[in-house]
Amino acid sequence: MTFRQPLPNNSLIPRGRLTLVTIALLLILPLTALAGFDDKHPQIRDMFPEADRFGELEGDPPAAAVYKDDEVIGYVFESSDSVKIPAYSGKPVNLLIGIDMEGLITGTRVIEHHEPILLVGIPEESLDRFANQYVGHSVTERIKVGGSEREGRTHVDAITGATVTVIVINRTILKSARKVSESRGITTPRRSATHEPAKVRKDVFEQADWTYLTGNGAIRRMLLSTEDVEEAFEGTEAEDRGTVKSICTDAPSGERCDVFIDLYYTYLNVPTVGRNLLGESQYNRLMAELKPGEHAIAVMANGNYSFKGSGYVRGGIFDRINVAQGDQQINFRDLDFYRLEDIYLDGMPDLSEKAIFIIRDQYAFDPGEAWNLSLLVRRATGPLDSIFTDFTGSYEIPPKYVTEPAPRVEAAEEEAMWVEVWYDRTFQIAILVIGLVVLTLILFLQDWLVRYPRLVGYLRTGFLLYTLFVIGWYMLGQLSIVNVLTFVNSLISGFSWESFLIDPVMFILWSFVAVTLLLWGRGVYCGWLCPFGALQKLVNQVAVKFRVPQYNFPTLVHDRLWAIKYIILLALFGISLGSLSTAEYYAEVEPFKTAITLRFDRQWPFFLYAFGLVVVSAFNCKFYCKYLCPLGAALAVPARLRLFDWLRRRKECGQPCQICANECEIQAIHDTGEINVNECHYCLDCQVTYWDNHKCPPLVDRRRKHEKAARNRQKAQWMEKGSDTDADMKAAPLPAGNTSNNDK
Repeated sequence: MTFRQPLPNNSLIPRGRLTLVTIALLLILPLTALAGFDDKHPQIRDMFPEADRFGELEGDPPAAAVYKDDEVIGYVFESSDSVKIPAYSGKPVNLLIGIDMEGLITGTRVIEHHEPILLVGIPEESLDRFANQYVGHSVTERIKVGGSEREGRTHVDAITGATVTVIVINRTILKSARKVSESRGITTPRRSATHEPAKVRKDVFEQADWTYLTGNGAIRRMLLSTEDVEEAFEGTEAEDRGTVKSICTDAPSGERCDVFIDLYYTYLNVPTVGRNLLGESQYNRLMAELKPGEHAIAVMANGNYSFKGSGYVRGGIFDRINVAQGDQQINFRDLDFYRLEDIYLDGMPDLSEKAIFIIRDQYAFDPGEAWNLSLLVRRATGPLDSIFTDFTGSYEIPPKYVTEPAPRVEAAEEEAMWVEVWYDRTFQIAILVIGLVVLTLILFLQDWLVRYPRLVGYLRTGFLLYTLFVIGWYMLGQLSIVNVLTFVNSLISGFSWESFLIDPVMFILWSFVAVTLLLWGRGVYCGWLCPFGALQKLVNQVAVKFRVPQYNFPTLVHDRLWAIKYIILLALFGISLGSLSTAEYYAEVEPFKTAITLRFDRQWPFFLYAFGLVVVSAFNCKFYCKYLCPLGAALAVPARLRLFDWLRRRKECGQPCQICANECEIQAIHDTGEINVNECHYCLDCQVTYWDNHKCPPLVDRRRKHEKAARNRQKAQWMEKGSDTDADMKAAPLPAGNTSNNDK
């Protein structure tokens, strides 16, 4: 049985008024339901200024129709309703997108994101400017972040310091817009199948010369004048930074001075091209070396610009030239390069630079489909910045040299976004891995290296410069407490490997740090791989060189100040449990974004804070690292599980010897001689002292005893010979003694 309590007579709402409120609500609710999508997002009116009405979200994927005189003129939608690609924070970026009935993007607005670098680092205006680049482009275009325009692909400018975020936004805009346009019949669905690649007809061969092969399109030409290149850089920071005037001034008499490059390129697998150009024996050797599915192209040129350049080294890539077919870009490495010396084609001009490049089978290159050759020209605009543009030439093989394609087969699924990013950043990955291998060797060989103090000093300073300039300012590989909070949050809300793999530099660094934490503790990262830590240490080294006085806190004060960074860590972690975005805001206690990611190019309060910490480090080495860094505190927690303890100590350390404790720049050695590995930065200074028999008291005593014993033996030998012992001892050189540092 259910009892209902009657409404008391002193109710706040009299019965008559309650009835009127109910009727009003019943009248208002239908009107609210009729409100259009523009009431929720008024900014879509700017995307369709001619519209007189907006519908509600409907269909699959959801989109709101835009009307003019009862005619649909486009659609607006939220990207998260159809595409959710995790960004750097592990959460998707939600955009408001408009497309018209021709499949053109009419507007894009970011309406929600959780990216830490954008929350308090890079201004929102930069993100808006990036998104506005898509207005006017078709949803079917192939748009890539970075680079410059070339045939078959459109490039948009990236945001420095937010590469991962803009790559995700690029993919989000295009995928969601294509889904909506295809579902509404605006554009035809992208084909879900592709044909087998065409095959070269080995049975077709005809004797040919230069004129014939250039005439039928088998050999293509790209001729660029210096004026063409200057025009490409007009309106950019690189304008008038070229060498046009000097080229024209230095040109020999009778030769054109305006030829930037006169480049020819061709496909070599075709017998009519390859055999005529290379000769029978050279062509056969090349074809024998190619694996199934591999292809060879020849590039030849004259002019003032080299398509190979001089920057490539073994393990690197040719960064001035690439091939594109369909959605994929093909870059060439040194192992893909063959020298082209002998040319046998009649009538061919004398070309000074020639090369053969191999297209590997992983690209599934189709010789029967059109492809493009791109030549990249880069100009420096500052010590670390540059602007580049590329020039593209198309190639389509004469049909008689290939067979018709085989029947269609199902195409492979779209390549994961992180794979594309890793491939584009191959050079950075290689440089980073080489650096980490060098650091690993230093750690494993530390007992040998520390016996050579000068060598250790050069190695450490050199590696800190590499960390600051290469890992920090070039690769933007500064780890942050935000990474830790994001990782913990992803474990709670839903872990995704792709959101972490999308930045290869950060992923590799974190993987390496995770391993070194378990092996040696936090010191490997804090002392060797942290760019801001390297900046502080280098500044302090310069300060010491110029005899700037150093100030360290007394041990009692120093031990209390250590706790500050752990308190900051706990506060940020607690805030992140309630709101990750808020925690990312307060994580500005880290100066990393200002000093490393944005290279001090930021608003004055942030600049003064970061710069002030650097200045303080000149007087107190790595002040921020010792007392304020929440990342260092976070790394110290799992470091307690380390497996190795390779920092050697003696029984005399601390009792009575205090040399290492007094010299430790981090003050991580207790008065009793123990090393606090949770605070140690693994600089190896104490290990240099440990093996120095002119500095470490136990070794000094041992060395002196050996030298005294050796002198006594020598004195006895002179006495047996009946010599004037005192005079002979003064004339004889002192024995070196046993100065071995090996102390097992």
